[in-house]
Amino acid sequence: MINRRKTLTGIAGMAGLGAAGLTAGAANAVDAGALHTYAAQKARGLAAGRPLALRLLIPFGSGDNVLPVASAFKAATGIDVRLIEVPVDDINTQLALDWMSGRREYDLALPATFGLPDLVSSGAVLPLTELAARHEPAGFRDGILYQIGDSFDDEIYGFQSDGDTYVMFYHSDFLNDPEEQARYGDTFGTALDVPLTWAELDRQIAWFNRPDQGRCGGLLFRTSGYVAWEWWVRFHAKGVWPLSPDLEPQIAGDAGVEALEALIRVTEHLCEGVDHFGLFDNWARYSRGDVYCNIGWGGSQKYLNGPGSAMRGRMVYGPTPGGVVADELLVTPYFNWGWNYVVTSNSTEPEIAYLYALFASSPEMTTRAIRQQGGYFDPFRPEHYSDAKIRKIYSQAFLDVHRASLRGSIPDLYLAHQSEYFRVLSEWLTRALKRSVSPQQALRRVAQSWQLINNRSAPEKQRERWRQLRLKYPRHVRRRLRDLS
Repeated sequence: MINRRKTLTGIAGMAGLGAAGLTAGAANAVDAGALHTYAAQKARGLAAGRPLALRLLIPFGSGDNVLPVASAFKAATGIDVRLIEVPVDDINTQLALDWMSGRREYDLALPATFGLPDLVSSGAVLPLTELAARHEPAGFRDGILYQIGDSFDDEIYGFQSDGDTYVMFYHSDFLNDPEEQARYGDTFGTALDVPLTWAELDRQIAWFNRPDQGRCGGLLFRTSGYVAWEWWVRFHAKGVWPLSPDLEPQIAGDAGVEALEALIRVTEHLCEGVDHFGLFDNWARYSRGDVYCNIGWGGSQKYLNGPGSAMRGRMVYGPTPGGVVADELLVTPYFNWGWNYVVTSNSTEPEIAYLYALFASSPEMTTRAIRQQGGYFDPFRPEHYSDAKIRKIYSQAFLDVHRASLRGSIPDLYLAHQSEYFRVLSEWLTRALKRSVSPQQALRRVAQSWQLINNRSAPEKQRERWRQLRLKYPRHVRRRLRDLS
């Protein structure tokens, strides 16, 4: 029998990254607690009294997190930081277009972490390894609970600013209702509790989906840009690597088809409209208080637990469910977003831009950013979880699950052409959801397309990237995943 309490509290203990993140040069001996002061002093010295303004591209809705830091930097250096907002799903594209056009509109940006490999491949962002060796204190990046997304091809490119690991939300009124618990137990012979497997979650969603009673089972994302993330977790929970060590796609076998079939079945019990709900639509719908479960991030919690939400104080949290592999529970939390400070290749002041990113990524400034009720930057350093204001905003119950999930998260597919791999996957998953193709056909087409992407991606280099990325999966996940041949 699966030990529920041990599982929910022990994910972090099993995690342990398979390979350490890139270490900065450690040339600077400043204490991390004073890093913001050091970065400001260095930037002020480089500016030498010149009137400067850094241009920072940010995702819409993150201004509440970024503005206090930008204001503190200006007060300390005299350097202005101009914030330029674009929609959350457009920022990576906008940054790449700025590079290709040569417009030089941005010095820094906060793109989504999953897009960093493509930005590097396009030449849009600068490598930061030499600047890190010059300015970052020893062990500074070791304090980041998820640090895999900051580097690519043995170079440092970014500063993680947001702990975006997937977390599950459950309506406590539904889950803790004694009558529901009794009927559920009588019907299925098992307790109604935070689900540990996808099969159990799917059963609970179907159980609570009662449109005639004004209740809905769930709000799992079904828009084309987001649906691949859920399938990715469901697939990994089957215990199979998505690609072999030689980059052969392994997604179209029984594990992939079963994960997609389950995703399609449970969609019938989700709220009406999920096929077009984006991020903010999802939050607004769940905050009405008539839906059993949702999936999201710490930013979701800030919104749902914020003033005016009918869900405030009425949620129970859990990691993304797992699967049973060889009689053991395999739980695969997933870091699938996150915002990452980068310096653009078009920057006219690259070292000062880097120093701003270092300033903004210091323990002091990241804590200030995450303390904001608005915005959606989430904890990702140990000190964030002990801060009283952050604990009040998120709740201790959420932070406990979030921290364990963040430490145990599988990485995104940090390979060149990441956006193409996932665009193709999302496209064919959506077709299967609409019943225009079978799950088998959809995943075969994805596998064929992935093979074509592999073939034009400097195959040997791409294979080495994937082999290195496999080593960065948490140990407890690597131990359970298998190759099909």
